[in-house]
Formats: sequence, structure tokens, C-alpha cells
Amino acid sequence: MLPDIHSILEKLGIGPENDAWSTGTISGKGNGAILESTSPADGKVIATTMLITESDYDTVVEKAAEAFAGWRKVPAPKRGEAVRQFGEELRKFKDELGTLVSWEMGKSLQEGLGEVQEMIDICDFAVGLSRQLYGLSMHSERPAHRMYEQWHPLGITGIISAFNFPVAVWSWNSALAWVCGNTCIWKPSEKTPLTAIACQRLVARVFKANNVPEGVSCLVIGDRHTGKLMSDDPRIPLISATGSTRMGKAVSAAVGARLGRSILELGGNNAVIVTPNADLHIAITGSVFGAVGTAGQRCTSTRRLIVHENIYETFKQKLVSAYQQLRIGNPLDPEVHVGPLIDTGAVQNYLQAIERCKAEGGRFIVEGGQLTGGAYASGCYVKPCIAEVNAGFHIVKEETFAPILYLMKYKTLEEAIAIQNDVPQGLSSAIMTLNLREAELYLSCVGSDCGIANVNIGTSGAEIGGAFGGEKETGGGRESGSDAWKAYMRRQTNTINYSSELPLAQGIKFELD
Repeated sequence: MLPDIHSILEKLGIGPENDAWSTGTISGKGNGAILESTSPADGKVIATTMLITESDYDTVVEKAAEAFAGWRKVPAPKRGEAVRQFGEELRKFKDELGTLVSWEMGKSLQEGLGEVQEMIDICDFAVGLSRQLYGLSMHSERPAHRMYEQWHPLGITGIISAFNFPVAVWSWNSALAWVCGNTCIWKPSEKTPLTAIACQRLVARVFKANNVPEGVSCLVIGDRHTGKLMSDDPRIPLISATGSTRMGKAVSAAVGARLGRSILELGGNNAVIVTPNADLHIAITGSVFGAVGTAGQRCTSTRRLIVHENIYETFKQKLVSAYQQLRIGNPLDPEVHVGPLIDTGAVQNYLQAIERCKAEGGRFIVEGGQLTGGAYASGCYVKPCIAEVNAGFHIVKEETFAPILYLMKYKTLEEAIAIQNDVPQGLSSAIMTLNLREAELYLSCVGSDCGIANVNIGTSGAEIGGAFGGEKETGGGRESGSDAWKAYMRRQTNTINYSSELPLAQGIKFELD
């Protein structure tokens, strides 16, 4: 099953003459090296584009800064209206963009469509937010004074996104940043440039029709050097970066050195605790999807299963049975559960992790390995696998972006929580239980130390309405819902004296003749 990729690209506004970057909402060509976009599904080149040069980059930043001067003056509800229309455009092209996401990244078609739906949802959220950028009012200790706070846009928001969610994470940031009055510069992963160009084409049409200043939405197709330029650039007050912990540490150091702001969404090593009081059907379903969805390439993927010793053998048998039913193959096939990894480098990381696990004493109850030949000729397909391990293994404390699931047992809930928290990462977590006391303990201050803690749902996925992000080496950033919008704005406290005198705070006396 091969997509009519050229027809899809044409519908999305991508043609041979539109291969590169953007100085705003009007796209043009970069002047750097050729970049090929290859589908991990069949190993073939989909299309080529060109990387930007430093000169191209400077042009983009200047354009974004120029656009900010006008965009911040547009009333927030009108900014929200432009974002609303972008959401409508996404609805029109959901099938095409979802298919392109699936084919360029390798996730299943349903996941690709689901990612575009996340974009639509964040646009809807941002529209409502545009009328709710609230500040607080507070009482002054001085008579005839009023105090309040308000929020102003920061300027340019730099967005560095990863391959595994090639469009959704950008939209989480850009939709909020736009309604807050910021302009955006987006550097997508070099592994998924076409989906980014497609999004830029769609938003360009909407923004042009609404007379949005050119430069409010900018795209730079670049490499790691481009990401470093953005992190070092004092003209970009906020950098939102999604990727590995190693990358995040470099971004944080660079942005912090210039006293800029950063939103970091980094690695996850997510666990599900299964208690004797769990609904095993829900527990199996949530655990399997969490482990194999997107071929284990989500930051929220389930990597560790911590199961009570009294139900361990029963749960293990059900888990193995479920894995035997998984279908691996073409991500556009609706019968397929697991598509390819992003590239052969990811396959090597997967194979090395398996060997390291075995070297530490791990016992694989569902064997892994690379699939080759025929439908797997791209070399990017692997088998989801399960290993029985000791919680103290070094490999268990690391994040491998692949469908490897580590299974371990526990005696008490306190022990299980300690095992879950005893890793450097702190993104997503879950407990499977129908016992209210167990659930509440897990969600208490002595329970999960992750930014996301769930009961009777898996670790994978997130709803737009809640703030998304984690603690420890996950970076501490928050995106999407709740009050995550505040990260894209600067707070200003205002005091107004409407009296005929100037009383000072704390009763200080300072009088002049």
C-alpha cells in the first residue's frame, strides 16, 4: 500500500519549486546543502529540500522581529480568530497531512491523523484563550492606590521540535505563542522536513487572507548548527525545545548563559504500576499500546512495567499473549499496530540496548530483533520485545527510543513507587488499580514524582486541556493547556496612585520642603 505522495504534496501546497525555508508566511528557497526526506516505511526518498545558511537565518530573525512590532498591537481576540481559521484549514486537509506524517515519520495512519487532530484541538483551545489572558487584581497597603498585574508578549518564540511528533508539538507552542502576541521561528527535525513545510503552506494561506504581518510564522529547515544559532541568539527571548536530555542540557546552558527563557520537553522513562486490585484488561491494553505505539518512539512511551508479585505470572502470560497478536508493517495499513523506527540508526540503538540488557542478566520473554527483506527492506523495522529485569539494571534507568519493555515485580506499593521514581527522568507515569487508597497515595506528595500521573490509563498520550511536561531530566517545561500560556508572556505589576498625595509603602516618611 503506497500513498500517492505527489498528489498529497500538491494538495498541501508543496511542489518542486517550493523546496526550502521561509522568511515569514511566504516561503522561498534556502541556499545551503541538499536535504533528503526518506520514508522509513520503504526506505525511499520522498522529496528533497535545502538547508538554510546563516545569512538565510539572519533574514528570518529580522523578519520575525519586524513582524512582532505590529502583531503585538493586534487585539488578542483578533489574533485568536486567525488561529481559529488555521484550525479550520487543518480540518480540510487532515487526511492529507495525517498521511504525510505517517509516511515521513513512520507512525501508523491512525496516529498520524490523531496528531493532526491534536493540532486542531490546540487551535480551538487557543481561540478561547485569546479572550482569557487574565491578570490579577490585588489590594494595595497604601490608600487610594490600585494594584494589578498584566501579561505582555515576549517577542520571538523559537521552536525546536523532534521527529516523533513532527507537527503537533509545533502547534502546541505556536498556537499559544500567536494568541499571546508573539511571532514564531520553527526549526523542525531534519528527519521530517516535509510535514513542516506543509504546515507552513497551510498557515501561510490563512494568515495572508487575514492580513497577518509577514514573519509571524517562520520556518527554518536547518541542522544542529541552526538549533545552536537559535539557542545563542539574544533576539529570541524564548526557546521551546523538544528532544533528548543531552540536547536539552545544551540548549538550557546556551539560553541560560544569555539569561533567556527555555521550555524543555526532554526524555521519558515511564512506568506503569499494576496492583492486585487492577482491572487486568485495562492494564494490558494500556500497557501494550503505551509500549508499542509509535514503535516506542514517544517521550511518553511505557518502558517499565512494575507488577505485584501475587499477579505477576498471570499478568505476564496475558502480556505475552497480547504481544503475539501484534502486526508489524506498513504504517498506512489499518491492520498494522507497529510501524518502522525512524531510521537505521535508531535500529542500532535498539539492538545495542537489547545486548546490554542481556549482559546485565535480563531474560527476554518476547524476543526482539531486526526485520529485513520484502516488506521490511528499508531496514527500519524491529520486533517489540519484553525483558524480565532487575529494577537496578543500568539499562533500565536509560531511555531507549524503541519498543523495548522492561518487566519487574514488587511486594508493597511503597516499594513500587520507589522503583518507579528511581530513574533520572520524570515525565509520565500510571497506576492500574480500583482501590481508592492506592490511587490517592500514588497521586499524593509521596507518590509519583512525574509531571504526569495517571490512574487506570496508560502513560502514553496527553489531552490538550492539561499542561504537558515533566520533572528532573525531562526538563521541567510545560506546554499546551492549563496556564502554560504564561511561559510565552512577561508579567508586569502595575500600581496606580489616584490620590493627591504620595504615601510610601511600609509607612516610610520621606518629605521635602
